[in-house]
Order: sequence, then C-alpha cells, then structure tokens
Amino acid sequence: MYEAYLEQLMDLLRELKQTQGEAIRQAAAIVGDILARGDVVYTFGSGHSQLLAREVVTRAGGLVPLYHLPDPVWGMAEQLEGYGKLLFDTFPVKSGEAIFIISNSGRNPEPIEIALAAKERELQVIVVTSLAHSQTVESRHSSGKKLYEVADVVLDNRVPRGDALMTFDGVSEKAGAASTILGAALMNAVMLEAAQYMLDQGVTPPVLVSQNLDGGLEHNLKLQEHYQHMAWAPYYYF
Repeated sequence: MYEAYLEQLMDLLRELKQTQGEAIRQAAAIVGDILARGDVVYTFGSGHSQLLAREVVTRAGGLVPLYHLPDPVWGMAEQLEGYGKLLFDTFPVKSGEAIFIISNSGRNPEPIEIALAAKERELQVIVVTSLAHSQTVESRHSSGKKLYEVADVVLDNRVPRGDALMTFDGVSEKAGAASTILGAALMNAVMLEAAQYMLDQGVTPPVLVSQNLDGGLEHNLKLQEHYQHMAWAPYYYF
C-alpha cells in the first residue's frame, strides 16, 4: 500500500511540473518584485492548511521577509462568516504587498473573507487549492464565491476531490492525504523561482541559512537586523 501511495504522489508531482509552470512563474514574479523593493509577502491557512502557510516562513533555504498570518483557533471557526474579515483587520498589511492563501476545498468563509479583505486593501492574492475539489462543491460563503474565484494567481495542487488517495478492500473511506505534500512542493517551487527571478533582475535574494550550519546564525542575524524596522519585526524570528 505504501508503495502505491508514493507512486501516486510522484504522478501528481509530475502533473504539477507539467501543468503549473505558468502559475508558478506568475506567483514568483509577484514575490520577487515585492521582496526586491523591501516589502512583505504574507501567508495564511486555516486548519491543516496552516501547516503550508508556515512551510516557507523562517526556514532554512527560504526567503525573507515572509510573514505567517496565524489563525489562532486553527480552523475551528473557518465556517463562521465574518470571522475572516475581523481576523484580517488585525494584521498590519499594506497596499502593494501580496498574500498566499491556502485552502484545499476553497469553499469555507474564513479563507474567502481573507482573500476578499486582502483585495480591498489592494494586496495581490495567490491561492493554493484543489480545483478538482473546489469546482465540484458549493461555496459556504454568502457571496457564492469560492477561493480560486477571488485570486490573482491560482496554484492548483492537482489533488483529487476529498484529498485522500488510497482505497482499501472492505472499507468505503479513502486514506492517504496528498494536499500537504503537493502544496508544500508548490510553495517551495514558487520561492525557488522567485529567487531566480530576483537574480535575473540583478537583485540578490535574501535567503535564510540553516542555523545548524557554521555561520548560519550570523548570516540570519544580519538579515534580521536589515528588516527590524518593519511593523511585523517584533513577531519575526529566525
């Protein structure tokens, strides 16, 4: 069973390579331009999607400044209309920046409201979602919109409806989720492409180094000092 699961994941990763190149490049250009001028890129997810929002923030080999906008209740209120807008209004974002919003189904009010509020404040919205899932379910938001319909760029993780991949004899439910693995691959692909985009523009990308390598801490502290003037600096760590 584990071999079949890993094979399916590899097939889906190949699908990402074949189908998501243009969206990855578009997202990377947005990220690269924002970081090159010294502004901020944000990430948001509720529930398990919060894992992906954290995936590219303050990690070895990652770019700065990327800030994770936390959902303090980890998705427990993601179906409560109004909560996403209230939460977003607490964040010190500014016009011209960008936000990644991750939701596999893209149907719940919280991520949709985060996207709508971000657009109102003139942020660019990059969405990571499963179109196979989102396009086959109804929105739970009163607007009738789903997350991908609010996005400037859509990164489709290619995960089948329901997320789980594997079937068992005698069991009706599927098991073996894929959205975290495929979503992490997409997020990291964008960051790598953004680093190359910056280099192509003659800008050195601000890349964190593992603090478990000699000299890593010193390198990261220099980056931290460079960005300490930002509104999010007190919440940022390496």
